Amino acid sequence: MLVRDALAQATFQLENHGVESPRLDAELLLAHVLSVNRAALFAWPERRLTLKQLTGYRDLVARRAAREPLAYILGYREFFGLDFEVGPDVLIPRPETELLVEQALRLARVRPSPVWIADVGAGSGAIAVALAVHLPEAIIFALDRSPAALAVTARNAGRYGVSERVHLRLGDLLEPLSETLDLIVANLPYVTTAEWENLPPEIRDHEPRSALDGGPDGLTFIRRLLETAASYLRPGGAILMEIGAGQGQTVLNLAVRHFPQARVELVQDYAGLDRVVIVDISA
Repeated sequence: MLVRDALAQATFQLENHGVESPRLDAELLLAHVLSVNRAALFAWPERRLTLKQLTGYRDLVARRAAREPLAYILGYREFFGLDFEVGPDVLIPRPETELLVEQALRLARVRPSPVWIADVGAGSGAIAVALAVHLPEAIIFALDRSPAALAVTARNAGRYGVSERVHLRLGDLLEPLSETLDLIVANLPYVTTAEWENLPPEIRDHEPRSALDGGPDGLTFIRRLLETAASYLRPGGAILMEIGAGQGQTVLNLAVRHFPQARVELVQDYAGLDRVVIVDISA
């Protein structure tokens, strides 16, 4: 079968199974099988696939048609200009979380070096590793209650040569730490239980529920973090939390309750949605 025909067939199959971007996914999967970039597919539409390549491609397309996330099939997801290993043990990094990293970098760069940072709920380590790459002197603690997730973080830190500055700690929220911090960065579960039930099958049936479900109002873990964070912060420290669209005012109120003297800020993403709450006690 020719490349163009394989793509057409796969696109049709994915579209019929409700995949949101059937042509793009078909191209990415075939590029993965052939170990080329997408541009090569456009350059060689008449290239003939071997039987092994075609069989492998059809297997991957079938997995995607069953609504397995593309990132899990490929084994990686790009985040903040870096490729991160991902799998069913970790949440797939989202583009909107890049805003959390941007804000953390902004605050870290105006503080004396080395900055000590905790990534709470590290998952794949995308946040921790991105911060370590862009802050060469920072000390990062990657915290997660899942040993499997921390194993993924460790491999991603090794990939980018930051293992010596990304320290893995197993446990609930900040409890594994005895150190104090300049910044606490957290992308904790914030989807409500009711919302989780209605998520697309790629998310609901494949990504770890423990990384998504934040309880009845979505704020179970954010509330607990705010209740305990003060004792882990150094003078002049700050907390940055990713939140769900529409949670901004509620989280601002929670933050003011626990940190009445701090400057509390809501940052919206590029779509104009509530995305990051910052609690800056240096203000």
